[in-house]
Amino acid sequence: MAERLATMRVDYDCEGFDIDALAPTWHEQLARWLVEAEAAGVAEANAMVLATTGEDSRPSSRTVLCKGVDARGVVFFTNYTSAKSHDLRVSRYASVTFPWYALHRQVHIRGPVELVTPAETQEYWASRPRGSQLGAWASAQSTVVRDRRALDDALEVVSQRFAAETVVPAPPHWGGWRLTPEQVEFWQGRENRMHDRLRFEVDGHERTWTVRRLAP
Repeated sequence: MAERLATMRVDYDCEGFDIDALAPTWHEQLARWLVEAEAAGVAEANAMVLATTGEDSRPSSRTVLCKGVDARGVVFFTNYTSAKSHDLRVSRYASVTFPWYALHRQVHIRGPVELVTPAETQEYWASRPRGSQLGAWASAQSTVVRDRRALDDALEVVSQRFAAETVVPAPPHWGGWRLTPEQVEFWQGRENRMHDRLRFEVDGHERTWTVRRLAP
């Protein structure tokens, strides 16, 4: 395998991507690429790799699902007592990357984070399947558990607890985070590894945006 790794390579034969092809704003361009990824059959096109750092300044990454995109930023939901939420409370900064390998594309975003409002959490929570709602109550995310049976038992307890309830309420320890971008880079693979990299950068407190091309 070590020898094979050195020769593993995919040649990118994609159309060019220049500044004049960008949407007027980063979030409109991201929405455009999300639609194209979904149309191309990319599984969970809204999946993004979230990178955080904790008190020890060591990075950690995991995949989460983007559940909101607008001019304010990108939103995902999680347990507020999870490892990722602990990191975010410490640093208040993160990055996410949408990796659309099949399209030879990725989008990288970084910036400060904040909690979404309770109303935003409630709106999204109401759209979740009941099973996912029960799972959020049952799982003490990121904690050590004895075995799989312990998880299944916890879910059964929660299922019985809310069996008579038509509506499962959102747990107080669960909600959303919003990453407000300072930089958003759109990456398109090209031949000979001469990829197109176009980056939106916010300037100062006025939140005015500049687009720059980067060398691959």
